[in-house]
Amino acid sequence: MTDETTELLYPSVGKLVQEIVAVNHAWKVACELFGQDSHLSISSRDLKTCLQVRLLRSYAPKQVYLIEDKEAEGEPLYSLRLRKCIGNRLYAEHLPMRIAQEVLTVQELEEFKKT
Repeated sequence: MTDETTELLYPSVGKLVQEIVAVNHAWKVACELFGQDSHLSISSRDLKTCLQVRLLRSYAPKQVYLIEDKEAEGEPLYSLRLRKCIGNRLYAEHLPMRIAQEVLTVQELEEFKKT
């Protein structure tokens, strides 16, 4: 397996966090330009969720974990907290709790919330 193939199949925590942040930004812009229900907005949101799940399944709870964001307004959210700063970030954006419950098993949720 080449280094490029390895990086594609097993991206680092840093690479996944970069992708999550970039896709989250694109999702917000798509919502502003085309509305929340546009195909681009929905696809961007779903891609962000997939990347977050990949980050959790690959690196939780040793390098990243879920914690409820008690300061969030509106819908209950998890923050994907990083144990070590990556760039200037200590989290990999937010994941709505209702989405986490849809895409993760009960066992995964419990394991990923270990601090």
